[in-house]
Amino acid sequence: MWLEHLIYSSQTWILVVSGLMLSSLLIQLYCYIFIYKSLPFAKSPVIREKKMGVSVIICSRNEAENLARNLPAFLNQQYPEFEIVVVNDCSTDHTEDVLMDLKVNHPRLRYTSIPLDNKFSHGKKLAVTVGIKAASYDHLLFSNPDCYPVSDQWIRMMSRNFRSGTEIVLGAGKYERRKGLLNTMARYDVFFRNVQYLSAALRGKPFMGAGRNLAYTKNVFYKNKGFAGQLKTLYGDDDLFVNQAANASNTAVEFSHDSLTLSVPPSGFKEWLRQKKQQMSTFKYYKTSARIRLTTEFSSRLLFYFSFIFLLFFKDWQLIAAGAWLLYSTVRTIVVKLNMNRLNEWDLLLSSFILDLLIPVIITGIRMSSVFIPRRPKWN
Repeated sequence: MWLEHLIYSSQTWILVVSGLMLSSLLIQLYCYIFIYKSLPFAKSPVIREKKMGVSVIICSRNEAENLARNLPAFLNQQYPEFEIVVVNDCSTDHTEDVLMDLKVNHPRLRYTSIPLDNKFSHGKKLAVTVGIKAASYDHLLFSNPDCYPVSDQWIRMMSRNFRSGTEIVLGAGKYERRKGLLNTMARYDVFFRNVQYLSAALRGKPFMGAGRNLAYTKNVFYKNKGFAGQLKTLYGDDDLFVNQAANASNTAVEFSHDSLTLSVPPSGFKEWLRQKKQQMSTFKYYKTSARIRLTTEFSSRLLFYFSFIFLLFFKDWQLIAAGAWLLYSTVRTIVVKLNMNRLNEWDLLLSSFILDLLIPVIITGIRMSSVFIPRRPKWN
């Protein structure tokens, strides 16, 4: 073929691409062998549980149906001393009625409302701050209206990590398992994000947390001046705060099955893309070290796949490319399977072979489109 002849005319291109494949392969193997294996091999520390009060804070805007569906799972937790604080942030639906009805049979439920003001708009950070100030206890546990704990032991499992020196506890959240490609894609994307930030924290380099399952103390919130350092972005009440406040000595990870939360999955591809854009909008505010690590992993994964595909077109390099892919796939499959067992997402293994490349390609497209298409902000 003329294209093959053109490329073969310069062996330099082949050597450059093979070098890129080798270097990207080494980076990926390092990530899986030395970082991502941390979660499945981590052992829960023996922690003497203390009798501490816990305030669960849930901020809501026009989430009446989700509150009616999910709040009972929070209210029925088996824990001696806790409260559920719901911040009703400018809702225009029947959220107030739902909360009033639930309050009748659940004295642990408390709620406060932020009135709608057409002259003043705000993001979720204000609602979170109001919830923290309204909380009766110093240990705070956060989730979202579209989430619910998988077990009535959720508060106990998350709060048991608040030992001496621990100010932040990172938990994992998943999407409900449903039929369809979008559900599989969204679930794998969240699964891999869980693996990334939980593994990093276990390695002493925490860089983010997820608001669907996150705990920290009032003291660390006020010590870091709340969200004062994140005023440049509408989002970041969870990941940016953890990126700012977490370190190797004050952060713990909870990964037991009873500590997981489940979320309502995106209703459509457009909704999932909106969520991805929202998540990605905070990336540039991460600490430099975290940005470098994440960018290196992401870029090396794309580079490995594309260099592998490129070399398959050349007979002399097909065996080498196939061997590199086999090594990568073997290591990746083993580590991913162990992590899926840890987070109870075992059914995603087969689809992960495609999604491992497909999702980074989609994310790259989102980043490129964000440069040309303005983003319409949303509260959460």
